[in-house]
Amino acid sequence: MFDTTVAGSLPKPVWLAEPDRLWAPWRLDGAELDAAKRDATLLALKLQEDCGIDMVTDGEQSRQHFVHGFVEFVDGIDFEHKVEMGIRADRYKASVPQVTGELRLRGRVHETEARLARAHTGRKLKITLPGPMTLVDTVADAHYGDRAEMAMAFAGLLNAEARGLAADGADVVQFDEPAFNVYMADVRDWGIEALHRAIEGVGCTTAVHICYGYGIKANADWKATLGSEWRQYEEIFPALASSRIDQVSVECRNSRVPLSLLSLLEGKDIQVGAIDVASDEVETPEQVAAVIAEAARYVPREKIIASTNCGMAPMSRDVAYAKLAALGQGAALARERLG
Repeated sequence: MFDTTVAGSLPKPVWLAEPDRLWAPWRLDGAELDAAKRDATLLALKLQEDCGIDMVTDGEQSRQHFVHGFVEFVDGIDFEHKVEMGIRADRYKASVPQVTGELRLRGRVHETEARLARAHTGRKLKITLPGPMTLVDTVADAHYGDRAEMAMAFAGLLNAEARGLAADGADVVQFDEPAFNVYMADVRDWGIEALHRAIEGVGCTTAVHICYGYGIKANADWKATLGSEWRQYEEIFPALASSRIDQVSVECRNSRVPLSLLSLLEGKDIQVGAIDVASDEVETPEQVAAVIAEAARYVPREKIIASTNCGMAPMSRDVAYAKLAALGQGAALARERLG
């Protein structure tokens, strides 16, 4: 009861990439970079285990960004002629590559780090991938002319990689869909269908992560406009509840999402975000246990997994791992109180 995990990314060591930022430039190249990525992955595994994390991740140590770490392996995308585009319904602008032809996967994407992680931990292993809708919302379309069609094309590629990750020994493959709380009608119209295409025949547990984004200024400013209660999920949780996805990862700590909405996800395992990634204040075990206890009012205890609100890539490593230690301790405290 109350196993722990991490939403996905973890901060990279200073010898691998510049610290405390998204899109952190690598500090090495060639064979030295490849070796450093492997070393950072092993270190992330060990530090998660030390913090009491039950379902570890590779920490996304081999990726510069959670989306572009995937699309770099996709043909039909032009990285040389980027264009400026609004992301998440124009929440912020970004320079993005263009889809200029039929999307094709050149080969495996995360095989190296997945197999390395599987060989070096006896704990459950989760590997993350960007979701189809979020991919569509993070590249410019100069080929398909239809977001749903392009999402299904991406979903086919994600499915090939997800099947491979399951064969590599991943216990959970998670699709990250921060776009799900922006385009609620599209979630119902084609977003769930695209997820179903992505998980088709995948031989392990599947999850979807939805959140209000990394703890960066553009996201913090947007959240400030959302009012005292964030009820966007009320529109999409019923669709997720009836989907074939096994787990749903949700931001809970210091968010204004009424936790009563979790009852709309009946039947799903819920990764409850009990760590705020938008603040450097380290939670106490008591605070983590309190989030878990509140979620347990609406979700069967055996279906709760304690997690972080989102990825931790932009954070200080010391702060991030202190927060993970609090997560492990807080889940243990919740087991004592609620078990």
